[in-house]
Amino acid sequence: MELPLTRPEEDMLTRAVEFARNEVAPRAQGWEDERRQPIKALRAASLAGFAGLEVPESLGGFGGRFRLKARIAEEIARDCFAFSFSLINHMGLAGKIARDAPAEIARKYLPEMLAGEAIGCTALTEPDAGSDFAAIATLAKKVDGGWVINGEKAWITNAANANLMFLYAQTDPAAGWRGVAGFLIDAREDGVSRVPPFEIMGGHAIGVGGFKLEDHFVPDIRMMSAPGDGFKAAMAGVNAARTYVATMCCGMTEAAVDLAVKYASERAAFGGHIADFQGLRWRLADAQTEVEAARLLAYRATLAVEEGANAELPAAHAKKYAARMADEQLSRCMQVMGAAGLRREYPLGRQIACARIANYVDGTTEIQNERIARALFKKENSTKGNPQ
Repeated sequence: MELPLTRPEEDMLTRAVEFARNEVAPRAQGWEDERRQPIKALRAASLAGFAGLEVPESLGGFGGRFRLKARIAEEIARDCFAFSFSLINHMGLAGKIARDAPAEIARKYLPEMLAGEAIGCTALTEPDAGSDFAAIATLAKKVDGGWVINGEKAWITNAANANLMFLYAQTDPAAGWRGVAGFLIDAREDGVSRVPPFEIMGGHAIGVGGFKLEDHFVPDIRMMSAPGDGFKAAMAGVNAARTYVATMCCGMTEAAVDLAVKYASERAAFGGHIADFQGLRWRLADAQTEVEAARLLAYRATLAVEEGANAELPAAHAKKYAARMADEQLSRCMQVMGAAGLRREYPLGRQIACARIANYVDGTTEIQNERIARALFKKENSTKGNPQ
């Protein structure tokens, strides 16, 4: 399966590939060594036009489709999964502001996001509320002219440097998920403090951290999802995120296969090269087949998201399979390279750590299984209730 692109989209994808090879690949290991998020590179990517990928041309963006976002995520992840994930989250908020925010809010914040002067994030997860989104405890209380928000967010991509966030908060605890709303928060305003960034193996470029909100006032005009709609927006956003994480796993793993093929073709052994051994060749052939299978699932989910269909199951299948695939096949690629695969000059160690990250972000692998199983048993119960 391919995802056909228009000529302008192909040109944008080519630019993303060139940016990744020139700006990301040579620096990715250094970012990890220094345990920092590369804010300079994020700004450069924004200025190159990637932050505006989903922003209409009328607002200064590119106006691309979701398939282009998924493909760019896949290509950049070949060189650095963590940076790709960070950039995709930044561009995601820019696109959401363009779609959902009032015109005056879009005019105020989009220019600085497109220039990389303000970095965006989505604040959903909390210290005690991860995959159970309905358990969100951050509370938004209605006051004259807006809302006062109190709570804490954790495990937020880009939180180390983000200035703007789309934050989910509970407006009515008794209403459960129907009380969850979404607000655009400016972290430079009073009442917002940053939690020190988390140190996570292999993924410092993601800039994971959190925020505390203490009596933070946000005006009515910056409520971007009304109570009830916020939860629905979160679910739609998570399905999209699971989809591009799947494409990222494909890109990262295929890059490792390519590296292992090159190494095996050049590594001399027993009067030939290690690529002469059938067992090794077949191991890499199996790895490539797994990448192709994962990509099919990821692209199917991409089309479901883009078409506005119910993407819950396609996204769950894609992320579950691709993350597991990356976990297994990256270690096999390293095994092909022997102890050399451990060397810092090769990206395999970072990639293996990022495969672990992929099994947790936007819902654990177990959560994907629960979504799939729920659909299976719902179908079974429905069949029992309708005898043939």
